[in-house]
This record gives sequence, structure tokens and C-alpha cells, in this order.
Amino acid sequence: MAAIFLLSVANTQLTLLKDAIWKHMTKLTPMERIWFIVNIIPQGTVLPYGIVADLAGLPGRARYVSRALKLAPETLALPWHRVINSQGRISFAKNTEPFQTQQELLRLEGITVNVGKISLSQYQWKPDLATLVMTLPF
Repeated sequence: MAAIFLLSVANTQLTLLKDAIWKHMTKLTPMERIWFIVNIIPQGTVLPYGIVADLAGLPGRARYVSRALKLAPETLALPWHRVINSQGRISFAKNTEPFQTQQELLRLEGITVNVGKISLSQYQWKPDLATLVMTLPF
């Protein structure tokens, strides 16, 4: 009987936590939602701009993701290098400093980068249902 009571309390606390997160997240600006998504991309994985937009509740706004990353304050320390284009490529022009930086940061996380190309089938983050339900409430 005590176990059932504890489970009930835990479920109630989980619901309250989810509601609190939902209320907070719905107050975020579109740019802040993008920053949130980019910040939770796990190390060693990548996401295309369009998927970041979709997860932030902004379908069709891939270019806005690029703008949001460009305008992000450095103090956020976002893992911007984990965001790539829909073909699995680094979007910066080859042989530029940003291209080299992104490529090196991805390699440091164990991601194989071949001339700016990353295998989406191997490295694309695919959040599980629990992450979608509990972490992405928009």
C-alpha cells in the first residue's frame, strides 16, 4: 500500500514538473526555443537546421535557425557546431575559419567528417519519446 502511495506522489510531482516546464517554455521567444533545442543536442550527434526548427515548433524555418545561432550571445556557449544542413554537410564555405572550426569541434566529439560531410544515418540525433514529451513541450 505504501508503494502505491509513493508512486502516486511521484506521478503527481512529475505532472507538476511537466506543467511548470510547459508554462515556462511557452513564454520563450522563437529564438530562445531554438537556443534551447541546440543546447540539448547530445555530444557526438548532429541535427539539420530544419529539424532544429521543427523541434522548436517552427516548421519550415531552417534559415531562422541559422540566424538565431548567428545572433546567440557567446555567454550561452551553445554547441552550434552540432547543427548542419539537410544534406549532412557543414554549411560554411570550405577552407574558411568557421568551416575548419566546426569540422574540428565535430571530430573532437568523435564524429567522422569527410570533406565537410557527416553521415546523418550514423550521427543524427533522434530524440526518444520521453525526451519529446518531457523536454520539448512546445
